Amino acid sequence: MADAAKEPIVGAEAQPVQNPPPYPGESTYTHAAEPRPEGWIYKGVKIGKKEFWYASPKIQLLMVALVCFLCPGMYNALGGLGGAGQLDPTVQDHASTALYSVFAVVAFFSGSFANKLGVKATLSFGGLGYCIYAASFLSYNHTQNVGFVIFAGAFLGVCAGMLWTAQGAIMMSYPPEQSKGRYISWFWIIFNLGAVIGSLIPLGQNINNTGGTVTDGTYVGFIVLMLVGAALSIFLVNGDKVIREDGSKVILMKNPTWQSEFIGLWECISLSPWVVLLFPMFFASNIFYTYQQNGLNGAHFNVRARSLNNLLYWLAQIIGAVIFGYALDYPKIRRSMRAKISFVALFALTFIIWGGGYAWQRQQVPREVSSQEGYEALKTDWTEPSYIGPMFLYIFYGMYDAIWQTCIYWYMGALSNSGRKTANMAGFYKGLQSAGAAIFWRLDGLHTEFSTMFAATWGVCAGSLLIAAPIIFLKIHDTTDLEEDLKYSDETAQDVAPSSVPEEKRQSV
Repeated sequence: MADAAKEPIVGAEAQPVQNPPPYPGESTYTHAAEPRPEGWIYKGVKIGKKEFWYASPKIQLLMVALVCFLCPGMYNALGGLGGAGQLDPTVQDHASTALYSVFAVVAFFSGSFANKLGVKATLSFGGLGYCIYAASFLSYNHTQNVGFVIFAGAFLGVCAGMLWTAQGAIMMSYPPEQSKGRYISWFWIIFNLGAVIGSLIPLGQNINNTGGTVTDGTYVGFIVLMLVGAALSIFLVNGDKVIREDGSKVILMKNPTWQSEFIGLWECISLSPWVVLLFPMFFASNIFYTYQQNGLNGAHFNVRARSLNNLLYWLAQIIGAVIFGYALDYPKIRRSMRAKISFVALFALTFIIWGGGYAWQRQQVPREVSSQEGYEALKTDWTEPSYIGPMFLYIFYGMYDAIWQTCIYWYMGALSNSGRKTANMAGFYKGLQSAGAAIFWRLDGLHTEFSTMFAATWGVCAGSLLIAAPIIFLKIHDTTDLEEDLKYSDETAQDVAPSSVPEEKRQSV
């Protein structure tokens, strides 16, 4: 440790070494660790040199990731087929518009629900809507009941708003500061493995199917897996029971009320008004799915090629999240400098990857041609030489999407360690994200030309980065002040500060 402490930190200014004030994950305590409370959730189990207990950030993040693996992960796999597996994507467009419209309203206030009810109840309710959504498409295959599909989409909007807000609060507030990028990447690996495995279902079911609509067995497989995910969430513990390795706890309200939580929602913006500069990035964070899934994958590939593209897309998301998640935690570069470097890299990728997409899109037939029933036989199959180029483009789109969202979560986590504040920020994020998605799914439902959808998506992404730049360059510091986070809580430093942390663990994950 002595040699490691002497290594220069990139971006550091020449100044006397000072010990920072104690903060969860960044403490200067050196005496022996105090024992955890009694109870099975705190009973440690050693695996190698690591000790794990149920109410630890790692295990709780694993549980949340498994819920998302089985619910939204399978939803992503279903949506990635283009039109949710239907030959005509119109019904999915209507359902998605209803979903994201409701999601946008519910999510904006769901931070208050998560803080009042706890993340366990919020996630448990949130998992219910996914299996109903998949079941509505199975019903549509036989009854053509559009109303049920739209209702299922709207109900999923309520459920998803709750689930993703609770998930965001856990992912941003449970980990110690120096490990947030890795925790985000671990979550993204497990979450997107759900989409990867879910993609194998339609790929296996449709490997010899060059027609348009997926089989009933595909939908049944999704329904069963989503039901398991919804049931799993009841085994979580709430944030007030979580204890980190150094003995520190998550900053929450001791006695939350509905009034205090809606006031806290307002305080999140009124005390940090500059956070609104991130809102355009929030808005842009899901709009790319509409063009990529329906304008590229659904419009130009037959069903088995779409299924393979879908699998590769979610695998690429895992790769993108791992690369950026670990890079964002690189210990030899100051956190403020890492934020700036990641932002420049994200800006460059926006023009490199989408510039390649522009070169491909301008060569494609108009939407009115690709939407004709007779065009299905002309769509690209994976056996054709022309498949390789757009396949790699779709892979890079998947990486880009994961990088974008990994960076946003890390930026928000770098602005606060408070469970209460991050729940509200996650609600803002998912609400605005859903508003953007609702608008773009509605544009697709109105049969907007695919080239127009592409241009709008690229433009919004690039513009939102320019607006967010001042926060990334001026507001993300090397550590987050504990007193600043306590403004959003009725807890004190003694309630949440580390009980102890051995010196050799200061740089541990």
